[in-house]
Amino acid sequence: MASTPLTLPPDVSEARGAAAPWPRRRVLQAGLAVGPAAWLAGCASITGQARPQVVVVGAGWGGLGAVRALAAEKAADIVLVEPNDRFMSCPMSGHYVATTGKLEDLLHGYERVDALPGVRRVRDRVQAIERDRREVVLAGGQRLRYDHLVLSPGIEYMEESLPGFAAAREALPVGFRAFEHQAVRAQVERFLAQGGTFVMSAPKPPYRCPPAPYERAMLVAEQIKKRGVRGKIVFLDANAAPTPAPIAQPILGALKAYADVIDYRPGVELQAVDAGRRTLRTSAGELRFDHANLILPMRANGLVRQAGLGQRWAEVELPTFQAKADARIFVIGDAQGSPQPKSGQVAFGQGRAVGEEIARRLRGEAAPAPKGEIELPLGICWAATSHEEAINVNVVTTMMTGEAPKLRFTVDPQPSARSGAASWSWARGVWRAMLG
Repeated sequence: MASTPLTLPPDVSEARGAAAPWPRRRVLQAGLAVGPAAWLAGCASITGQARPQVVVVGAGWGGLGAVRALAAEKAADIVLVEPNDRFMSCPMSGHYVATTGKLEDLLHGYERVDALPGVRRVRDRVQAIERDRREVVLAGGQRLRYDHLVLSPGIEYMEESLPGFAAAREALPVGFRAFEHQAVRAQVERFLAQGGTFVMSAPKPPYRCPPAPYERAMLVAEQIKKRGVRGKIVFLDANAAPTPAPIAQPILGALKAYADVIDYRPGVELQAVDAGRRTLRTSAGELRFDHANLILPMRANGLVRQAGLGQRWAEVELPTFQAKADARIFVIGDAQGSPQPKSGQVAFGQGRAVGEEIARRLRGEAAPAPKGEIELPLGICWAATSHEEAINVNVVTTMMTGEAPKLRFTVDPQPSARSGAASWSWARGVWRAMLG
């Protein structure tokens, strides 16, 4: 499964092609999987309107991809709803959490997004979606009407899956959503200063960024060895091996370099936690810890359920990512329930494809007939194994109309400094493509 890591050219336009590729014609040629009736319903609102409005919820990887594509097409006014005033990248955050990276590397402003033609950013949180009125209700009371709605709201943790967690969430930060990483880094710093037993975990899939729990453990383990910390990591994997399966052997091989400080325990599920007593009940018995970073099972942001778009994940039609329940709504990124990996690169590609699809509909262009195999947005992922080395993972998703998608992985057989450097080139290229 050896591969050559992708190294991006510095130019933004080239980065857009290399770092965030999705086969535009093959995706758009697929047309609507739900047929012409739904397509007509999705376009009816623009009759008599001088300028349709598209609301995009979430200014992360998926939402920014959609905004960029919509702005380039100039087919609608775009309202981008995001509660945070800055963008924080979860990809590449492992270095920051493990104390070898800087927070400023992950933080970016929205100024150039705000300057895009037709874009208005609203800093607020979405409280509800009223599909019958085609309105998004904000926490501040404002209502936004939409002709099409793009949801990229991300994930939430299934706290009820681990009794005792909800009462202690401040003491047990997860760090798989933007702006949670500072609390996890503080926890890592305490561990590196005090030593002891640091329990880390990985849940069963699907969850955001599958290699991330293993990456985080290895980057912290590197600091244990470098600083001579009197401590160890006990890594509880709910899976029989690292997931997805194609990354298992490369990750297990990389973990061997830290065998003296990482006690890797596969097939162990979390059952309950008592943060006060610092004890964890698992399927393999009770365990005491001094520090813990427990990665919980995940599901789509609650807006998906509130709007009736799905339960754990939003149900979408492929290849358009249109919600099965509503022809005017598209759900992208980690909140949607397709088999594609839940990663930043995939979300960005989905956003761009959806933005172009909406623009096509608003122009009144008929959906082309499906032709052969369809390729969904490419997945590019990196698992850092040290501050210098990483494993590159590429995922190609293809499907025939009406059939289930098929995923094909290409994975570095072992970590390399070349992939480590390429991961930063990739990140900077996509950040430029998203944020300017």
